[in-house]
Amino acid sequence: MSLSLLALLAVLPILASAILLVGFRMPAKTVMPLAFILTAIIAYFGWELSFTDIAASTIQGLFITFDILFIIFGAILLLNVLKYSGAVRVIRLGFTDISPDRRVQVVIIAWLFGSFIEGAAGFGTPAAIVAPLMVALGFPALAAVVMGMMVQSTAVTFGAVGTPVLVGLRGGLFSEGLETDLIAAGSSFPEYLQLITGNIAIFHAIAGTLMPLFMVCVMTRYFGANKSWKEGLQIFPFALFGGLAFTIPYLLNGLFLGPEFPSLLGAPIGLLIVTAAARRGFLLPKESWDFPPKKDWETDWLGKIDISLKNEEQQGPNLLLAWIPYVLVGVLLVLTRLSQLPLKAFLSNLKISWESILGTGINAATAPLYLPGAILVVVCIITFYLHKMRAEDFKKALGESARMLLGAGFVLVFTVPMVRIYINSGLNTTDLPAMPIAMAEWVAASVGAIYPLFAPSIGALGAFIAGSNTVSNLMFSLFQFGVAERLAMPANIIVAMQAVGAAAGNMIAIHNVVAASATVGLLGQEGNILRKTIIPTLYYVFFVGLMGLIFLQFS
Repeated sequence: MSLSLLALLAVLPILASAILLVGFRMPAKTVMPLAFILTAIIAYFGWELSFTDIAASTIQGLFITFDILFIIFGAILLLNVLKYSGAVRVIRLGFTDISPDRRVQVVIIAWLFGSFIEGAAGFGTPAAIVAPLMVALGFPALAAVVMGMMVQSTAVTFGAVGTPVLVGLRGGLFSEGLETDLIAAGSSFPEYLQLITGNIAIFHAIAGTLMPLFMVCVMTRYFGANKSWKEGLQIFPFALFGGLAFTIPYLLNGLFLGPEFPSLLGAPIGLLIVTAAARRGFLLPKESWDFPPKKDWETDWLGKIDISLKNEEQQGPNLLLAWIPYVLVGVLLVLTRLSQLPLKAFLSNLKISWESILGTGINAATAPLYLPGAILVVVCIITFYLHKMRAEDFKKALGESARMLLGAGFVLVFTVPMVRIYINSGLNTTDLPAMPIAMAEWVAASVGAIYPLFAPSIGALGAFIAGSNTVSNLMFSLFQFGVAERLAMPANIIVAMQAVGAAAGNMIAIHNVVAASATVGLLGQEGNILRKTIIPTLYYVFFVGLMGLIFLQFS
């Protein structure tokens, strides 16, 4: 079978999903079961993947689905607990005190606070936490999800304390042969990985500085009364300041400390700087911007979760106590993800696993206590006592959160197993490359010398399929390394572009969209969300690709 035919077959489920979701505006609950079936059929007949391997991949996907749903449940529960304790109202007023301008709130809450959560937890957690918080602050649900998806860009490569690099790139690249070659050249694999990390930080720092402006402009264009890009551009100085406040410490951490720290330390540094500046009115426009009155909102802007703060007279905790649950989330995420501390090993070793599923070489495992969902639940319990809540209010929060899982669970039950079939299709007996590799090889063979322009797009493709920068790096980093060698290009640059593109691809990853939508009761609007997040995704991959191409031409 020719490479072109393999690539065409591999892309069919993705293409069909995109057309149905974006073109025909069908809900994901209809599209993703069809995409799963189509993927299984193509894997069975085109790749001759056995029925047993397809079933095992599906089971493996269900393990991952559990992990995602646990995170969603924790995020929704925290929001509902804070709603019933009165903390949401207090937080809302606190942000209004900083600035009532929604554009400023996007820079502070979505971009900086969301990037910190990404640095600590990763795996879609920022959107699951930021989107419901923004809805609680008065944002339309659709706008909140779009903002939550867009923040999953610059911070992602160094998310979860560097997991996409430390697990994704290291696992995808490391081999005895490469290590031998590096030692012979007077280097080592850890040094090579740090070289790639520095390149990633440079690409992200340049492209990512404009992301707060992109976020604001998308919001004013699609959710403003005047549907205006100009109203977003009016805050250019402050948005650029917000971008630099994060990307400068982010870059320095990436160049000198390593992959664990750029997002984890860069974001809170930026948050402190920008919040203090906003309180003093630094670089803020004279006129504030807000959404149109809620009665004028379009129907598809609204979610199904009621966080209208009906009892505005409810006192609730003071501002510090209201914020403590989110501070606890950040602190506990950091403490449980630093390998220097015993908590990480203890929690991650408590696993439920299934080795050699159905007699295949496919394994699955989950460490429920290590998941961000577990931390979110623990923080909810602490909040119950900290905010002196009534038991009946906590039960209401628990019930509302459980009910919201049903819609998201149905979609993810098909989406994640589809991803695993894609990735495991390389287990065939005919020596065909896995479906993602077939697509990437076709691109490399077709474009030749201008390949760097497309390298980030391949990383984004992997993230779109898998919903994970880490998995995209595992799938494609060795392929990108090999293409760079065949084209006589610096492999460390091409691999860095892979990791950056994989971060950008998180903005359009379907099951991340579903997970974020579930937290605000917006299931069924996935195509609408993708039509908006594709704009910054295209900017990111093509701008980084162009930077790489120019850099390699003159290096």
